[in-house]
Amino acid sequence: MADIHPYARELGDFLRARRSRLRPQDMGLEPGGRRRVTGLRREELALLAGLSTDYYQRMEQGREVRPSDTVLDALARALDLDPEERRHLFTLARAARRPVPTRVRPDPERVPDSTRRLLHVMGAPALVLGRHLDLLAWNHLAQALLGDPDTYPVDRLNMLLLMFDDTQTGARRCLDWEQQALEYIGMMRAAVATDPTHPRATAIVGELSIRSADFRRLWARHDVRESVSGTKTFRVPEVGDIVLDWDTYPLPGNPGPMMLVFTAEPGSADADRLQLLASLHATRVGTVSERGNPRREPRRVAGSG
Repeated sequence: MADIHPYARELGDFLRARRSRLRPQDMGLEPGGRRRVTGLRREELALLAGLSTDYYQRMEQGREVRPSDTVLDALARALDLDPEERRHLFTLARAARRPVPTRVRPDPERVPDSTRRLLHVMGAPALVLGRHLDLLAWNHLAQALLGDPDTYPVDRLNMLLLMFDDTQTGARRCLDWEQQALEYIGMMRAAVATDPTHPRATAIVGELSIRSADFRRLWARHDVRESVSGTKTFRVPEVGDIVLDWDTYPLPGNPGPMMLVFTAEPGSADADRLQLLASLHATRVGTVSERGNPRREPRRVAGSG
């Protein structure tokens, strides 16, 4: 048997997850007798894609198979993939075609000084996330909304780690917690697709896979998100729930960090609550500065809602 390529393993896992969600009757096949597998059998999927069962099986097993674009198109149709999933399939296949790189210590992700200046003149909560969802920079409005990241060690400032931190009890009270977790997991899936063996990705996914049953359940779905915008409800005790739109903006670099910005509809009750929260935060920070008290109390942090 050929050696299992670590990049091809990710491709195989995605194919298997997508095959398991299809029912034979949905694809025009007879369900047949008792089935031992959820979803389509390998041979059924191979038939729909016009491939040999052996070839498709080797793809799922992550062996040294480098499918052509024609094969990938056939698989995308057979698996009934949506446009995001199809792009993800091709990204995984392109990674599997490359030799495994000799791993060197990755350069730390940096936020340009100009971007930091932009953050602090913006009139909206904003932060910068690295390719693996590390929190790299934020402004005062983001701190007012999400809590003070400085109360956490630098290596814990990661959106996924914070989402699945059981000490963050507020996270589990967030009305859209699971949906938000799926958004972040989908974004991590996109990063893993281009470089499955990156040490930061393997460390985060490995840790969460060990200690969080919720993460294992959601990660195993292999859901894909090309999240660039959305809506989130923040539960803020001081002012009540705030519903904000969020958008992402890529920063220079390939792949590079991205800026995440939260905004409210002008003149809305949510805009008023956000302005009130900003005022309360400014007053609190000013009072602490006057007293010369450097102590910070842990509060909500990004992801806790």
